[in-house]
Amino acid sequence: MVKTNKFIAFILVFLSIFLISCGKKVEKIEESKFLFGTYIKIVVYSDNKEKAMNSIEKTFNEIQRIDEKYNSKMEGSLIYKLNTTDNKSIKLDAEGLELFKGVKKAYELSEHKYDVTIAPLLELWGFTEEAMELPNLKLPTKEEIEYTKTFVDFSKVHISEDGTLTLESPVKEIDTGSFLKGYAIYRAKEVLKADGIDSAFITSISSMDLIGTKPEGKPWKIGLQNPENPSEILGIVPLKNRAMGVSGDYQTYVEIDGKMYHHILDKDTGYPVEDKKMVVVLCDNAFEADLLSTTFFLMPIDKAINYVNSRDDLEILIVDKDMNIITSKNFEYEEVKK
Repeated sequence: MVKTNKFIAFILVFLSIFLISCGKKVEKIEESKFLFGTYIKIVVYSDNKEKAMNSIEKTFNEIQRIDEKYNSKMEGSLIYKLNTTDNKSIKLDAEGLELFKGVKKAYELSEHKYDVTIAPLLELWGFTEEAMELPNLKLPTKEEIEYTKTFVDFSKVHISEDGTLTLESPVKEIDTGSFLKGYAIYRAKEVLKADGIDSAFITSISSMDLIGTKPEGKPWKIGLQNPENPSEILGIVPLKNRAMGVSGDYQTYVEIDGKMYHHILDKDTGYPVEDKKMVVVLCDNAFEADLLSTTFFLMPIDKAINYVNSRDDLEILIVDKDMNIITSKNFEYEEVKK
């Protein structure tokens, strides 16, 4: 049975109403919806509740648009059609081209470890909607894994000058799970900003984007989950106007013969990555944060840290398999004392 950890990164906000100096009452307006197979929450602080509610509605409409247009699990989407029809070719517009430009960058950065054609391996391990209903799953054999690996190869994804994306045999599928939700969260932030919202956050199980600061001007305090016990807080990160992407071995996993196997698979071995428990990436937009959290989970720890330290706009925290915490040079983090 597939299990998904329902906890999300904790945003530590204790005041629902804040009175600003001019006397206007700033209220906390929030709403959650089930999209991308999880709950997405939008929280806005505003002195105009009606305007904030309208902005939140527009924002959820944008998230739903992206879900319906690209989500590989959404029947009728571009990628769903690509995956399920014999014609392994679709036409991408400017937005789609930008998405796959980011995907290709991650593929190259990871030395081909990050690969969105991983779907056949995910299905073999039981990470499907059908498998969620099965009480018992079988551990894949080495022969099954080796055979399935032959269908995983992003180098066989071709995009022509006119924007046509084609899958070359034997590649059959693309999985959008490692990047699309982050893109939707990023677009949500842009919609809110365009509406003049200056204090808000959008969050899901693995992606978060923040607008400005808390109403009183202080940074948001983000509580990172403890990967060994996700209901507990491992540490607190102060953030303002930044995005966060989180990949962890506790988020989605299958249980086979009493052992957990998480969903971040090494395409070369066909098995879950073993040297990390959690990767947290901070950057300027949730699309890149989502992409890079998975990318860095698949890369050697030293290479991920060195790359992040070469860029002023990125920060990273890694929890390795032994619960050691490694951070890049500028990552601000306060460990919670037990």
